[in-house]
Amino acid sequence: MAKGSTEDHSCETSALLAEVIYRFAFDAPHRPLPQDADAARLRLEAGNRAFAELLTRFGSSKATTLSIDIDPRDLGLYPRGSGAPAQQPFAAIVGCADARVPVELVFSEGPNDLFVVRTAGNGIGDDVVGSLSYAISHLGDSLKSIVVLGHSRCGAVSTAVDVYLQPAKYMHIVPLKDLRCIVDRTLVIVQLAATWLERAHGVEVIRQPGYRAALVEVAIVLNAALTAYSIRTCLGLTGSDSIDVVYGIYLLEQRLVWAPREKGQNWFGLASAPHDANEFAVLCDLVVSCPRIQALLVA
Repeated sequence: MAKGSTEDHSCETSALLAEVIYRFAFDAPHRPLPQDADAARLRLEAGNRAFAELLTRFGSSKATTLSIDIDPRDLGLYPRGSGAPAQQPFAAIVGCADARVPVELVFSEGPNDLFVVRTAGNGIGDDVVGSLSYAISHLGDSLKSIVVLGHSRCGAVSTAVDVYLQPAKYMHIVPLKDLRCIVDRTLVIVQLAATWLERAHGVEVIRQPGYRAALVEVAIVLNAALTAYSIRTCLGLTGSDSIDVVYGIYLLEQRLVWAPREKGQNWFGLASAPHDANEFAVLCDLVVSCPRIQALLVA
């Protein structure tokens, strides 16, 4: 501001402020735990919408505050003395290790709400399956849902796509055994995504300007869905009424979770994991033909 000027920029400054407030209060009502899998999914979806709307309003004149009520006892903050809180998450999240996906914030949740396992590319090795098995066997009273959360522009999937499109690039990761294992596992999904794109759009689809970007995003969806299916089957949750397995893709650009579904045009939210090969094939058809992928192809 120039010397002597009385111009007030406080409104402009405040409009660029977004707040996430964690409220701790012993005498305030706290959110009850979801009683079933549907309630758990709806709470996660509502929390994601609240988070996305907060950041959509960022820079506007509208309120930009997200308040999340926390039971102090979930952090061992008892009115008298101290003690370890009982673990009681209502959902287990299998997320990618990508630092741009803050899982609790994405769903507007706080401590002791989510049992989070993160691994590059949403892989499910023994450690991940063992962690989920522990959650099911020891936290079954509160746990209602297992969520596989992929995200757009995933680095692990993008690397696998680049190797698929230019196999010579595989030589760059030959000495890196651990990274190579992730790429090797993901290449199968990339091949499936490429095959389905060709089936839906013809062999000339590879000449579309946005083919690589579309291939990455299709592979990300199929990877998350297949991971969710694998978790459902290997943990014996097929037909379970107590714990559901769902998946979604966190879109970095829109901060919303997105998942293809056969009915309805609104795909924002979580979708149930495929139960069999037929449902997975239907999912493949939905993804490669959806407006999001078609827009990427011509971008």
